[in-house]
Amino acid sequence: MVPQSNRVEKMKMALWLIAGLIVLVGAYIRLAPSDPAIWHNTPVGDANRDLRGGVVRVLETGPDGLAQLNEIAASAPRTKVLAGSIDDGMVTYITRTKVIGFPDYTTAQQNGDTLRIYGRLRFGRSDFGVNRNRVDGWLARMQP
Repeated sequence: MVPQSNRVEKMKMALWLIAGLIVLVGAYIRLAPSDPAIWHNTPVGDANRDLRGGVVRVLETGPDGLAQLNEIAASAPRTKVLAGSIDDGMVTYITRTKVIGFPDYTTAQQNGDTLRIYGRLRFGRSDFGVNRNRVDGWLARMQP
C-alpha cells in the first residue's frame, strides 16, 4: 500500500504538470506567427455558406464595399490588418478572442460590385458560430 503522503505528492506533481501544459498551450496560441502566405488568400464561392469553422458571405455592395467593411473592421475590438489593403482590393484581418487570444482570420475581397468575405478559425474544428456572428455583425453595420 502507498503511504498517504506519497499519493499527495504525486497528485501535486500531476497538477503542476497540467498547469504547466496549459500555460505552454496558451503561450503558443498567443504567440504563434500568422503567415500571410497561408491566411491571405482569395475568398472562393458565389453563395453564402455557414461552415463548421467559419463562414463565407458574398454580396453586391457596389465598388466601395471593401472600404466600408474596412472602416467597420478597423473599429472592431482586438482586430488588426494581417495583410493587404483597400488599394490591393483584398484585406485579411486577424481578430483574437478576449481571454485566450485564439486568432480568427477574415479575408474580404472586392471584385467589381461584389464583396466576398471568408471568416475562419485557426485552431480547433468548430468556432461555435463566432466567425458567422462577427462577419454578419460587420455586414449589418454597412450602408446599403
